[in-house]
Amino acid sequence: MPTVRTAIIPRPDADVEVRDVPEPDLEPDSALLDVELSEVCGTDIYLQQGRLAGVPYPLIPGHVSVGRLGRIRGTLLDVEGQPFAEGDRVTFLDVHKTCNACYQCLVARASTRCPHRKVYGITYGLEDGLCGGWSEKIYIKPGTLCIRLGDVDFETYMAGGCALPTALHAVDRAGIAIGDTVLVLGSGPVGLACVVFAKMVGALRVLCIGAPENRLETARTMGADATLNIESHDESAREDWVRQHTNGRGADVTIEATGAPVAVVQAMRCTRDAGRTVVVGQYTDHGEVAFNPHVDLNKKHLDVRGCWGSDFSHFYRGAQIMMDPVRSRPWGSMKLDRYGLSQANDALAAVASGRVVKALIDPKR
Repeated sequence: MPTVRTAIIPRPDADVEVRDVPEPDLEPDSALLDVELSEVCGTDIYLQQGRLAGVPYPLIPGHVSVGRLGRIRGTLLDVEGQPFAEGDRVTFLDVHKTCNACYQCLVARASTRCPHRKVYGITYGLEDGLCGGWSEKIYIKPGTLCIRLGDVDFETYMAGGCALPTALHAVDRAGIAIGDTVLVLGSGPVGLACVVFAKMVGALRVLCIGAPENRLETARTMGADATLNIESHDESAREDWVRQHTNGRGADVTIEATGAPVAVVQAMRCTRDAGRTVVVGQYTDHGEVAFNPHVDLNKKHLDVRGCWGSDFSHFYRGAQIMMDPVRSRPWGSMKLDRYGLSQANDALAAVASGRVVKALIDPKR
């Protein structure tokens, strides 16, 4: 029986292991994707640390990947109703089994909160099959939504990676108006994508607070008008800096993309009265944080919005942007570091420390 080389997190707080697993038999209307590149993101760090609830260890990480459709059984259709063929260059929506029939999907119109949704590389475990991108092949289950990538370079698309739909959703939620000053807290891939999208939808100025300096340099290259390093400025100095850049008012819109609970309060305090704050960085439970409801929220007449995950529309629109040579240009400045399957632990450590801006797993390396 043919086997596939994979990188697996066997259990929480354990090193990644490289294993050969059997290649699956294909169900009707399914496929095998030959992986070219998969992403290493903050979620993968939390998976290794056991910080996400309900994870079915062991699992193959890697929830956003690109490659070529290798073997198809039956029919796979794109959003236009056109069939995919073996050899097509694609990515796919990592969220699977959104039911489009429950209250959240049909009434609340919040499909990212569908209780039936499953996610490749996160809530699918090894016993569910080849359902993560840190592998030579991914099993494209029936009903998985693939997206054509045309001629875009795989690296170019993966410079956006999972941050692309997440940030696009956050900017949608932010309701940025032409001429707004936008503050982005966080200079990881999601924060960097928020910088680009904020400018794309009409922000006049974008400020970014984050660390380390190599990521802030990337933020400036990608469109940030001014940056501040949190490693050398305390909370009071950060708020002063924002006021200095906004005529004393605070940002019209602040997007929190850090993962640190205290940054949510800082985002509220850095936003002007009657402004908008979007919280997108709190994917993992890092604990509670205190704030003053009168001073930080109600008296400011502040609009605070959460942002959870992404849906097919965000993935699709993000792919269209990355296939546009002009719109995708900011991501061309992002430094990408490739790691083989056997180097997955090094990749996780590099991302966790901030030494790299974006790490990619190359299963052929």
